[in-house]
Amino acid sequence: VQLQASGGGLVQAGDSLRLSCAATGLTFGRYSMAWFRQAPGKAREFVAVIHWNGGTVNYADSVKGRFTISRDNAKNTVYLQMNSLKPEDTAVYYCASARLSFRYSSGSSDYNYWGQGTLVTVLQ
Repeated sequence: VQLQASGGGLVQAGDSLRLSCAATGLTFGRYSMAWFRQAPGKAREFVAVIHWNGGTVNYADSVKGRFTISRDNAKNTVYLQMNSLKPEDTAVYYCASARLSFRYSSGSSDYNYWGQGTLVTVLQ
């Protein structure tokens, strides 16, 4: 299984970015997908998760109303649309696929495949 994340970059506060994560080697439509992030000197934290069929999503309080997670099962890809970015959103963003099929979780221990990370830097 490989997860390839892309779309990070350097932006100004208030700007938008769209992250993508393309998955290969798994039956994509069976697995919940999530985004986590890790800021410098901090622990990895949950950002957003989407149910295997896209019907249910959940977000960290810090990104609710600004970020939107979505997926295209035909393209084996999950997205994270990030609007109204803030300097505190600066982090490496990781996509992850759930350890078990048809399971939905925001806990990092429930995810066993991780992308390589894509850096998002938001300037004041």
